[in-house]
Amino acid sequence: MAKYNENGTPKKNPLSLQINLQKFEKATDEEKRQQDVMSKSTTFFRDGMRKLFRNPLAVMSLVVLTLIIIVIIVAPMIVPYGYSDILSVDGKRDKGAKNLAPFTYSELEQEYIANGGERFPHIFGTDEQCRDYFIRVVYGTRISLVVGLFASMIVLLIGMLYGSISGYLGGKVDLIMMRIVDMIYSLPDMLIIILLSVVLNQVMSFKSGSSLAKIGTNMISLFIVFGLLYWVGMARLIRGQILSIKENDYITAARTIGAKPGRIIRKHILPNCISVIIISTALQIPSAIFTESYLSFVGLGVQAPMPSLGSLANAAREGLQSYPYKLVFPALTICLIVLSFNLLGDGLRDAFDPKLKR
Repeated sequence: MAKYNENGTPKKNPLSLQINLQKFEKATDEEKRQQDVMSKSTTFFRDGMRKLFRNPLAVMSLVVLTLIIIVIIVAPMIVPYGYSDILSVDGKRDKGAKNLAPFTYSELEQEYIANGGERFPHIFGTDEQCRDYFIRVVYGTRISLVVGLFASMIVLLIGMLYGSISGYLGGKVDLIMMRIVDMIYSLPDMLIIILLSVVLNQVMSFKSGSSLAKIGTNMISLFIVFGLLYWVGMARLIRGQILSIKENDYITAARTIGAKPGRIIRKHILPNCISVIIISTALQIPSAIFTESYLSFVGLGVQAPMPSLGSLANAAREGLQSYPYKLVFPALTICLIVLSFNLLGDGLRDAFDPKLKR
């Protein structure tokens, strides 16, 4: 018959080779919960997102960007005004709806409402041409976000392709490609945008009313400049990552079994650069938005009547003393978007950069 200790464990026979259970203690509930957490499998992306959502500034930035995106999508479905529509009441142009303050109506609109009509409020007032200012800010925000996202995708694709080839091949190819990058760094982007705008304006002709005609040659030249100039930083960053990664043993093993360079870059090298790619792309978006805003501010961005946050801020300068709120709305929107993307980029860097793990 087996003998038991006071804690209920069987006593160890002195001549037995079995483990002495008295030397062990039962796990506490906290240790059991910790073991459950430690035993859960995770991925690099899931682990990074969990760390990202622990960052209050990054979460706040995501909330702000989400609200802005919801507003610019939903607002045109609710607000009955267009960004280029001059206000009218019963088919008559409302000349008194010029530079209205937020949530105010013109005399003609007040008379229309007094007679039983319904009129959607002017949330941000109106501009000097009797156009609803809120819907113009909404469309200007759309333009800025689309430019930022599209430009960052151009930078990502060109920079990733160029940097991958340069870093993987190395040697003379890398030397020549990096000297090309150095020459591109020396080109003045503002001067090239002005020259391209002048040349494209005379060379290209678009059908009236088409989407390209609304965007204008200035914006097309801006996209071309992003494709020609702004990818060099991304290319250098990815090249530096590949130079360190390609010396690892698993890359040597892939070469040994006959894997092609394209497959090695696509399957083995770029996935290990994903954190740098995500962070750089997130930080490139506010840079592109700010570039588009100041170019529109100096008249090299979106062509009228299509609004942009920069062009709205430029138009508001003329009536700054009389209508200061007209500058506040587009400027505040630019600040919120750029600040949110910068804080989100910092949060992504802290979450996905393995060198910052503690």
